[in-house]
Amino acid sequence: MEEKNTPVAANPPAEEETLIEQARIRREKLAKLQAEGKNPYEQVKYPVDADSETIKANFEAYEGKTVAMAGRMMSRRIMGKASFSHIADRSGSIQIYVTRQDIGEENYMSYKKDYDIGDIVGFKGFVFKTQTGEISVHVTEMIMLTKSLLPLPEKYNGLQNQDLKYRLRHLDLIMNPDVKKTFRARSMILKEIRAFLDARGYLEVDTPTLLTLEIGADARPFKTHHNALDLDMYMRVETELFLKRLIVGGMDKVYEVGRIFRNEGMDAFHNPEFTSIEMYEAYSDYFDMMDLIEELYKTVTLKVCGTLDITYQGTEIHMGNWTRMTMAEAVKKYSGADYEAWETDEDARAAAKALGVELEHENATKGWVLIELFDAFVEDKLIQPTVIYDYPVENSPLAKRKPSNPAFTERFEYFICGHEYGNAFSELNDPIDQKQRMTAQVEAKRKAGNMEAQVDEDFINALEYGLPPTGGLGMGLDRFVMLLTDSSTIRDVILFPTMKPKK
Repeated sequence: MEEKNTPVAANPPAEEETLIEQARIRREKLAKLQAEGKNPYEQVKYPVDADSETIKANFEAYEGKTVAMAGRMMSRRIMGKASFSHIADRSGSIQIYVTRQDIGEENYMSYKKDYDIGDIVGFKGFVFKTQTGEISVHVTEMIMLTKSLLPLPEKYNGLQNQDLKYRLRHLDLIMNPDVKKTFRARSMILKEIRAFLDARGYLEVDTPTLLTLEIGADARPFKTHHNALDLDMYMRVETELFLKRLIVGGMDKVYEVGRIFRNEGMDAFHNPEFTSIEMYEAYSDYFDMMDLIEELYKTVTLKVCGTLDITYQGTEIHMGNWTRMTMAEAVKKYSGADYEAWETDEDARAAAKALGVELEHENATKGWVLIELFDAFVEDKLIQPTVIYDYPVENSPLAKRKPSNPAFTERFEYFICGHEYGNAFSELNDPIDQKQRMTAQVEAKRKAGNMEAQVDEDFINALEYGLPPTGGLGMGLDRFVMLLTDSSTIRDVILFPTMKPKK
C-alpha cells in the first residue's frame, strides 16, 4: 500500500487532532531510535556522489554501477519483503527499491516501522531499470540522516494555499518542484547578467545600505536608528549616487547587484525589499545604454530560455524585436495629443481636459501634462519590448538635459507587457544644475509634509570634482525573473517575500 500524508495547515479541528497525533507518533519513533543508539541527528555528513537527474540523463553510463545518494523520502509503497520509495534530492527525484534480503531483517523492519514520509535518508545501491522502465536504485545500504517530526502536506494536493506557500517557503520547495525550477532560473539569470557585464569590462562593487540622509527621488525610505552613534539612519532606496561617486573616482565601468528597500505599497510588481542592478559607464550616453540593455535582454533570454520568443501570462513576447519612441511620439500615437502643437501650458492642460484626464497638478506644465497622458494612454499598450525616451525635465532630476531641447532630458525607460522594467539616463554632471534640481525636489517634499528630506551635499561635492559624461541604467532583477519564468507575481520569484505576521 502507498503511504499518504495529511494536510499541514488550514485544517478543521478533526484534522488538527490528526496532525497532533502524527507528530506525537513521530517523536515516539525518534525516542525509540535514540534509545537504540541510532539518533539520526548525530549524523555529521554523508558521502554523496550522484544525483537523480544526472543518473536519469546518463543511464547507460550509470547502469549497474554503485552510487551513494541522499534526499527526502516523498513516498513509500510497502510490498512485504520488498518496497519502493521515491527520494527527492537536489536535482529531482528517483525511485529506490528496498528489500529485506539486501539490507537485512533489522534494517528492513526499521525502514517499514521507524521511517516516515519526509525523513531524510542516505543510501547506496546500484542503478537499474524496473520492468516498467523506470530508472531506479537497488538499495544495498540505508541510513536515516534526519527524522522529520512533522508530516508533509498531502501528496496529491501538495501545498496549494498561496499565502502558506510564501510563509512556508521551505514546504513549498519540498512539495512543488516547479518552485525550485523558478529559483534555479533566477540564479542562472543573475549569473548570466554578471557574465554579460563582466565580459564588457564592468566591475562589480558594493555601496552602503544604511544612509545618514533621506535621499532618492520620490521613494519613501525605511527609517532605523544606530545606537552607537545615536543617529537616525535610512535604508537605501537606490544605489545611484554612490555609484556615480565611483565614476568620479575613475572607475569608468561599475555595476551593483543591490538590495533596495522602499516603504511603499505592495502588489504583483512591488515588494518593499527587492533587487536592482544598476550600471554606469563613463564617456557614454543614454543611446549606448539602450544598446546595452537590449543586447543584455536578448543574450540572457536566449541562454536561459533557449529562444528569443517567449510567452508571458499567455502573451507572446518577441525579445529579439525592440521598438524605440520618444515620449511625445508615443503619446501622440496612442492618445492623439500632439506635444509640438502646445504653445503654452494652458494649451497642454486643455488637451488633457479634452481627453478626459484629470491632472494631479492644477497648474501643470506642458511636461507634467505629457507625463500624465503617457500614464493614462500609453504604458499599458507597450506589450512588445519598447524603449520610451526623451522624458520631460520635470520628473527627471538626475538626467542631463537635451542640448537641442532643454525642456527634455536624455532619459529612457523600457516596457514589456505594459510594465516598466528599467530606467536610464545620460547622467547629469553639472553640479550647479544638479543642486538646483535636488533643492527643488527637497522643497516639494517638505511642502508635502516630509520635513526630513535633505539635499545630499556630499554628492554635489563629488560632482564638483568632475563627473565625466556618463550613461547609467537601473533594472529590476525580480521583474526580469518574472518575465523569463512566466511568474504572475513578484512574490513567486522572491524566496521570502514580505508578509504581515500572523498571530
